[in-house]
Formats: sequence, C-alpha cells, structure tokens
Amino acid sequence: MKALHARYPFLSAAREAVETAGVDLAELVASDSAAVERGLERVEWAVTEGTVGEPHRRTRVELLSYPVARVLVSLVDEHILLRRYARAEAATAYDRFSEELTATAEFQSTRTERLDLGDLLAEFDLAGHVHAVAGEDEAYRVDVGTYLEHTAGQWGDEWRLVNRPLADGQVPIDEDELLLLVRQAVRRRVEDGLPLSVPDAIATELDEEAEHVRDVLADLDLTRDIDTVVPDLFPPCMRHLLDKVQKGEHLEHHSRFAIAAFLTSIGMTTDEIVELFQVNPGFGEEATRYQVDHIRGETSPTEYSAPACATMQSYGDCVNKDDICEDVINESHPLNYYEHRLEDADEEELVDWREGDEDEDGDAA
Repeated sequence: MKALHARYPFLSAAREAVETAGVDLAELVASDSAAVERGLERVEWAVTEGTVGEPHRRTRVELLSYPVARVLVSLVDEHILLRRYARAEAATAYDRFSEELTATAEFQSTRTERLDLGDLLAEFDLAGHVHAVAGEDEAYRVDVGTYLEHTAGQWGDEWRLVNRPLADGQVPIDEDELLLLVRQAVRRRVEDGLPLSVPDAIATELDEEAEHVRDVLADLDLTRDIDTVVPDLFPPCMRHLLDKVQKGEHLEHHSRFAIAAFLTSIGMTTDEIVELFQVNPGFGEEATRYQVDHIRGETSPTEYSAPACATMQSYGDCVNKDDICEDVINESHPLNYYEHRLEDADEEELVDWREGDEDEDGDAA
C-alpha cells in the first residue's frame, strides 16, 4: 500500500493494492478501530464540510478508511448522504491533484510518487478523448460526447454547449477546466456501486457508527443547497397539497404548514407563497404572511423545515407514494425526494416555476 494509493483511494491501483494485501473487510471493521474511526470521519466531514478531512498519518489506515466509509454510506442509504459523500471525495481529490499537477518542479521532486496527468486521464478512459493543443489559449480539445457526459447538469451557463465554440466535434477547454472534468469523473467513480450490499456481520460491527451518521444527517439543514421550484419534481405528497391550494380547496392547519414549510425550504419568498394562497378559502393576507414568516424564522426563534415522511403519514398527508418514496429515500423526508429528482434531472430542461410563463389562470405553463 503506497502513499499515492492513500491520497487517491478510488484509483484502480489502490483497489488492487487492497486486494493483494488480502484485507478482509469483516475482520477490518472488527479489529482496526483506527480505520473505522477515520472512515467515519470521512463521512461526517463529507456531510458537514464538503471534504473528507485531513489524511491519517498512517498510509494503511488512510487507504482502508475509504472502503469503510463506502460501507457506512451504504448502511445509512440516504440519497443526500451518497451525493454529498461522492462530491466530498471528488472535491478532496481535485484539491490534491490540482496542487500536485501544477506544483513547482522543486515541490514535485520531494514526492517519491506523484500523479501524472496522462495516467489520471487514462484512469477514467479520457486519454483518447482529450487532445492537447500547442500554442493556443485553450490548451485542450475534448470530444463533444465526453464533454457532455462530464458536464451535463453540473455547472453554470458558461459550460453549456451553446456557449462554447465547437469545431470538428471537439470543444476547447483550458487546463483548469480539464481538471474540473476529471473531478466529475472521480465523483462518478465514487458513486459507482453505491449503496453496496453489506453483509450482516459487517453491518452489526458498524451499527454505532451508522447511527452516528444518521444523527448528523438529522441535525443537518437539508435545504441549504436548494433554490429551485419545479412542481413536476415535487414528492407526491407536496404535489397533492399544491394542487389543492391551486384549486382553492380547504386545507387543514397541518397541511397548510407542510406545504408552506416545503415551499419556504426550496427557496420561495414570503410574497410568492402569500400570492399562491390567495385562492384558498378564508385567505387573509396579514395572517398568511405572519404564518409564513414564522415558519421562515423571521418572527420566531426557530426556522422550521418541512415535516418528515413519518409526520406526513401520521397526519394523513402522505398520499400517492411512488417507487422513489419507498425504494430510494426509504420514506425519510420530502426534501430528500425533491433533491433526488433535481439531481437526476437534466439541468437544461429544468424551468423554475417562478421564471416560467403563466397561463390565463395563473398556473405555471
């Protein structure tokens, strides 16, 4: 097991090193507390900080903490955890190989082993699709299919193909942009196969650590990254409540709270929500505005999140459950459902409800 493998545990060579060493995962989680502790740290930092933390001083512990972390993510099996974990591993790797590849010759000479750009591209089958261009500001050209595969739905308008020059089926990019594409390839590699099927013996050994991760998730503000309103992607319960609001049907207090809290959580303003509720029986602008501001935390000491799936079920608001509810998010939280749908959607096809055209009835077109 080499230092290079510990820095980049997703590499094929790192996996082969673990296999060659004959590491038994069940034995590892039962006997190597340092690897388990570091694996838990990787996951917790991924959720809270967006990185996987500082590497352990021992190469073996650092490398073996990676499979432990993947097992923990699989045991908890929450979409938001998988997504943030993969992004954190990719972000950490990106910081490391960016520093390594752009470092001075003096710095590089201090490393007995370092990552070569050619090897990195070959690792992700990019070598034959990325072409160096001498004497141009755009140092590389990427085959359009590869470009789209690694940028779709990930960044801003500057990455959209319509905003890029295209010649002979290739897209020009600079070196910094190339490394961002590699970061996306790392994220996809980390996500591959997750969640894993974990044997009972291993799951039992990691019960305490998995419960700790669940506690961290429970304390997390699930909505801090969401500011997109696409009703077609709402969970069935929230689509049902929104439909009742738009039809001017009466909602019980708990139902009004649930839909208002959900809409607040995904970025809608108080004015937008008040306008939406105007067609509701017994609507009062002042009272509605106060209630929404209360949920938002502007007129109360607490900022309220949308109710979890269990709460929605207890009040009878959980309706029309689909496969995502049951098989993907395990009936955990409507916001997990919505984030899952946003993550899987093509960003170019997403139209925020607040920006789309409206028909004569005021409904989103």
